[in-house]
Amino acid sequence: MKFDLKCSVQLSREAEEIADELQEFVKDIGVDADLKLEIEGDKLLIQITSHEKRSHQIILQLYKQLAVFFGKRKIGLRGIHVDEYEIEFEVEKKPLKDISIPFADLKINDKIVLMKIVDKEEDFLREGYVDRMIRLVKEKIDKQYYEGKKEYWQLLWQSEEKEHVWNKDPSEEMQKRGWIKLMSKGKWFYFPPAAAIMRAMEKIALQEVVAPLGFKEIIQPMHVSFATWIRTGHLEGMPGEIYYICEPESREIEEWEKFVDLLKITRQVDEKELLKNLKPPKTGVCYAQCPNIYAALAGKTIAEESLPLLIFDHSTPSDRYEAGGKHGIERVDEFHRIEIVYIGTKEQLIELREKLIERYRHVFDNILDLEWRMARVTPFYLQQAGIAGEEENEIKGTIDFEAYLPYRGDRSKEWLEIQNISIVGDKYIKAFNIKAQKSQLWSGCSGIGLERWMVAFLAQKGMEPENWPSGFKKYLDKLPGMPKFL
Repeated sequence: MKFDLKCSVQLSREAEEIADELQEFVKDIGVDADLKLEIEGDKLLIQITSHEKRSHQIILQLYKQLAVFFGKRKIGLRGIHVDEYEIEFEVEKKPLKDISIPFADLKINDKIVLMKIVDKEEDFLREGYVDRMIRLVKEKIDKQYYEGKKEYWQLLWQSEEKEHVWNKDPSEEMQKRGWIKLMSKGKWFYFPPAAAIMRAMEKIALQEVVAPLGFKEIIQPMHVSFATWIRTGHLEGMPGEIYYICEPESREIEEWEKFVDLLKITRQVDEKELLKNLKPPKTGVCYAQCPNIYAALAGKTIAEESLPLLIFDHSTPSDRYEAGGKHGIERVDEFHRIEIVYIGTKEQLIELREKLIERYRHVFDNILDLEWRMARVTPFYLQQAGIAGEEENEIKGTIDFEAYLPYRGDRSKEWLEIQNISIVGDKYIKAFNIKAQKSQLWSGCSGIGLERWMVAFLAQKGMEPENWPSGFKKYLDKLPGMPKFL
């Protein structure tokens, strides 16, 4: 690597008369890099070229020493200005196509990257931008090699094939019967029969999975801050899937007068006028329930006697902006889920995962009587991060539970993910500085998608209660009637 930094420091007055003293001072302090300093009037010009330590780190340390030197001579320093910074480094793989990043020009020859940064202020160096930019280049190149590749998938177990009572799409049939109504893109209204089935699924999950394993309920807000999503990685990982929230600039009716007048006249929302009255977003609607849980635990030290920490939330719907992949109630913009979060030692989490598997197996076999399967999955980007492969993949990663959808036909591929169990190691533990008294903590989660359970069940068992298995009838043996509409 090579770091060639040219920068300047504004002085409080001209200081060419101490140029010789400055050179002697620099010799005495010793800088582990090629260093050139020159005073021109009221400016100090600095060039640092290094092949080992990064020049942006060297200048920040040197600046403190220069402040002492000039301070003794009644001369103030007024910050560092980056005139030009050229960084040369090697990457592991040759990029497959051009890449670009903010704040810099890039030239890439085979595996050698030349990054050029110009005209930046001191904060640019102090805030760690340069190191993140180098990492970003490497990430973008790595991403080119795994984009479009399938995630790691390994079948662990599959139930026997079963005869199903029909082969119709539950979402379409519920719409025909008026049980569900599409309110806006990917968001559904559930009338009493559909709501009763959904609540039965929720009751099964709570009574057969959550309660027996000792999870305790929490209630969280549906708004998630950008600061939380930056820590979890959601804001950089899926910014195009988040529903953002804007607060009004003011509640004063005078500020909204023009917007209201236009609305009364046109009976339409003037979007430009609306945006004038909104603040930029700083939060978004819940994408997944676990980020707020980790944020609430940030900086806390958990007593050993409270490990593993077992909590769950089922108060907060999740919203995700879907593009062209929506279908019925199984792929939607808004869905309802029970989110189970567990924090403990690696050994505790491995044991808990086995207990969760047994509870889910009990539900799918004995209550819902599903044709289902279980697979170990690791998204390819996590494989690139080292969470794949033999021993480690046995511990970290995700186990998916999938149900066959008869209405789609092909049994070899038409399966719906209805459930998962994940162990993510110390990723979020470190991000939120969560500690234990003695133990090294890991965490994980398991999301129970109520719409997914409902679709899988109705797709295999139909919508008539007389065809439902006895285990499910203990929770719902008959459906409430629909309102009569004239």
